[in-house]
Amino acid sequence: MNDRPRKPAAFSLPSEPAVPPVRGEPRKPAAFDGAVTLTPDADDPFVATTMDLPELAPPVAAPRRRRLTFGRIAIGALGLLLSLAIGLWVDALIRDLFGRNDWLGYLAIGATAVAVFALLGVVLREVWGIRRLAAVQDLKRDVADAITAPKPAAGRAIVARLVHLLAARPQTARGRTRLAETEGEIIDSAHLVDLAERELMAPLDREARALILGAAKRVSIVTAVSPRALVDIGYVVYESSRLVRGMAELYGGRPGKLGMLRLMRDVIAHLAVTGSIAMGDSLVQQVLGHGLASKLSARLGEGVINGLMTARIGIAAMDLCRPMPFRALKRPGIGDFIGDLAPGSGNGRQDEA
Repeated sequence: MNDRPRKPAAFSLPSEPAVPPVRGEPRKPAAFDGAVTLTPDADDPFVATTMDLPELAPPVAAPRRRRLTFGRIAIGALGLLLSLAIGLWVDALIRDLFGRNDWLGYLAIGATAVAVFALLGVVLREVWGIRRLAAVQDLKRDVADAITAPKPAAGRAIVARLVHLLAARPQTARGRTRLAETEGEIIDSAHLVDLAERELMAPLDREARALILGAAKRVSIVTAVSPRALVDIGYVVYESSRLVRGMAELYGGRPGKLGMLRLMRDVIAHLAVTGSIAMGDSLVQQVLGHGLASKLSARLGEGVINGLMTARIGIAAMDLCRPMPFRALKRPGIGDFIGDLAPGSGNGRQDEA
């Protein structure tokens, strides 16, 4: 074997292929007369029509901020004066009854004590209901913070609070068992919150959809056959209040009378701000379609619209009462109920993500 190194040598490389000549001379730059004009969105018929369509996935409803206003101060002062006036009237009544006969005075004192204790129980129940609603909102805010937490302790604390809130709901028994079996196995806070939403919220969301659909169908049928508009308004208000209360009790809120008024006010305020109250004619033409609208009578079409508006109220109540924001599960929209209220519209139920 020859161990001597090889001497350097020169090699010739093939030359690069010649670039074919360009035929003709290149075009010289030129200026054009007039500027290019873009059509604004407001003048585009297709964009304008799309912008005017009602949203099938409505914006998320949020509770209004509570502020100390002059109206609330005036109502509080008038309530205090009214309470003092009632107290003076009761005191004068008891004194007069003692002047007539002692046993009448003692009877009045006993009745007053019973009334005071009953009123105190009502006040405590209302305060407890308002605190339950506030606890749901605080939990929803803490869930959003726990998702971005770097340590799993925040996620585990949120899951423990959710389990405690929904411990009385039999629909969550299987989910609570699954979460207990996987305790300590998930170290990512966001994944733990997503698992809790799937296990605890999924059965409640299915029942919430059934509540919304049932109320929407009843409103659609009653308003389609009722002879008076006053009956329509009264039944829509009645069914909406039942729906909001059922939604709050389903998710663990259990509000009292004042809590219900606050929830209804938040729902109505959200509908007014988002413009969902005046979406009737556009929804008939664009969502239900001209073909279906031509087959339906005017009263039946109004019933379908009232049913969809009831579904919109239910979705807003669901946003307000649900203790977790929609993240791992699909948030419902009006399109999820069109196929059930108007089968001929061609929009079926959408599967949950």
